[in-house]
Amino acid sequence: MAESAACPAFQLGKPRYDQGSFFGRLRHFIDIIDPSTLFVSEKRLKECIKLLDDYKHDTLPPGVSDLQLWEAQKIKQAIIHPDTGEKIFMPFRMSGYVPFGTPIVIGLLLPNQTVVSTIIWQWLNQSHNACVNYANRNATKPTPTSKFLQGYVGAVTSAVSIAVGLNVLIQKANKLSPATRMIIQRFVPFPAVASANICNVGLMRHNELSEGIDVLDSNGNVVGSSKIAARHAIMETAFTRVVLPMPIFVLPPIIMSYLERLRFLQNNRRLLLPIHSLVCLVTFGLSLPVAISLFPQMSQIEVSRLEPEIAMATDCKVVTYNKGL
Repeated sequence: MAESAACPAFQLGKPRYDQGSFFGRLRHFIDIIDPSTLFVSEKRLKECIKLLDDYKHDTLPPGVSDLQLWEAQKIKQAIIHPDTGEKIFMPFRMSGYVPFGTPIVIGLLLPNQTVVSTIIWQWLNQSHNACVNYANRNATKPTPTSKFLQGYVGAVTSAVSIAVGLNVLIQKANKLSPATRMIIQRFVPFPAVASANICNVGLMRHNELSEGIDVLDSNGNVVGSSKIAARHAIMETAFTRVVLPMPIFVLPPIIMSYLERLRFLQNNRRLLLPIHSLVCLVTFGLSLPVAISLFPQMSQIEVSRLEPEIAMATDCKVVTYNKGL
């Protein structure tokens, strides 16, 4: 009885936690980005896939609990692409986003950046983001590689241009003291990355604005293809991509500017980089699930706000669309 209260009955392909509340979405996405799934062996993965197949075909062995089924689904979803059925390359899985992205964040936030180092770190960051986006893309419809290349080039260009431009402006600001200049310089990565993320989402998903995205009724049937729903989906995703880097690129500089004044760290300068790395890792690990939990992945919109032909095609007041990540 205690287990059933803590663990809901298993539903194949459905989220374990309520997606109607922020806390439910947060718990769901913490599962999705759990880095422990990176260490799952090939044998364990095959066991999980077999367990889910047995459930699907009503051939489950006796004694298998709902908790075991939820864990098996979590592992499969973390490693296997839902559309292609192939393993996602480890650094580009959502569960690998924090551990593989943190060294890049540390590099972006290093003090006393040169123009060359700024370009290299911004390029690495957008390259990693582009690879994660591509590896976790919706692969139900073939998308031209040129679309992803456009998003990649646009994101890298905007990130590098803004970061280098701001750094040059700060260096030319003669009225600022060297200490003030260094503190402001540490905040440069945020506007650069945030604007690049918006550019990336807009370019990578531009075809959705022209073709629309499927909207579903309460029974999961496709009612039609809506450009208005596509615009909402892209705006929500873009907002998430602005919120995500905010704590990652704002909090560590504030925390480090305080810690660097401590006498202990002034006497032990070699500890600055490990402490800086830890601060970045913790901030990134907390920020990612919070940011992607702001909106449900399967969002809802009133039919009256959509195209007239969709309103005529269904009796539902509200339809659902996949916002994407």
